[in-house]
Amino acid sequence: MTLGDPLLTHDPERRRDIAHVGPVELYTPVLEETRDFFVNLMALREVGRDDTSVYLHAWDDYQSYTLRVIQREQAGIGRTYLRAASPQALERLRSQIEPTPYHRGTDATVRGLGEVLLFDDPDGHPMGLYWDADWYEAGEEDAPSLKNQASAFPGRGANVRRLDHVNYLTGDVPEVSDFLSEIGARCTERIVTDEGAPAAIWFSLGNKSYDLVYTSDWTGSHGRLHHLAFATDTREDILRAADVFLEAGIHIETGPHKHAIQQTFFLYVWEPGGNRIELCNAGARLILAPDWKTVNWTAAERAKGQAWGLKTIDSFHTHGTPVV
Repeated sequence: MTLGDPLLTHDPERRRDIAHVGPVELYTPVLEETRDFFVNLMALREVGRDDTSVYLHAWDDYQSYTLRVIQREQAGIGRTYLRAASPQALERLRSQIEPTPYHRGTDATVRGLGEVLLFDDPDGHPMGLYWDADWYEAGEEDAPSLKNQASAFPGRGANVRRLDHVNYLTGDVPEVSDFLSEIGARCTERIVTDEGAPAAIWFSLGNKSYDLVYTSDWTGSHGRLHHLAFATDTREDILRAADVFLEAGIHIETGPHKHAIQQTFFLYVWEPGGNRIELCNAGARLILAPDWKTVNWTAAERAKGQAWGLKTIDSFHTHGTPVV
């Protein structure tokens, strides 16, 4: 089927070689302020640092760190790391990516990861595929009472459990959509133009309803970030987080509301470096159907706004990082 088809049905025989989104790099011009936002208000834990960056861990992430915050002149997204489903899956992905113009070599020096297959998506966002990964080892200060979680519940701020998804801005949605489909991701929902071409896409790597999102960049730029999203356990966590951000003087852009697309309950804020951060709760929505049919939203349906809540604020459609 082509991207212009009104309905995309996924082949249940298609192998999914990417397991999930791993650590993500985030650029900020104010490293310590951004670090404090994530540690004090989002409840991540600092687990390491070097001259230009800080490594942070969300309390139930099994890997050794969740987010690397890097000092840069401008805010934005660095490299997104994706864990392969197996060593064999990594080699299959390598054979697909190495012959393409997106291949950028390998790197065996990334903290907490083994050899990383480097590549860019078609829009220029840096990516990396890996299999070997260091697991988080809790210390005395954050040892969990239950052995089946990575670390103790922090009990502060927003208490975000894990990284949920990354939403990129892109100058060419169809090209990115084709690429993600080729490496085994599933498009669960999308916005289509009146001509049938995708204007925004939501891709799932496993059984979560979405992991990677690409939205058309109104500036025509490439490689920018729309937002980075973290999952909470409940909607009430997000409501409390709004009060936490209010008291801390953090800019609350919009929400809490409920999206129609993917049905996510959300709050969007801008961290001190200028990057948009989402706190999200999608309830128990999972994609269990092996032959899931992509849900298409028309421009007219999208124009109706959220499922409920206030009208989408204009900056949600115009702000991205780095700022253009």
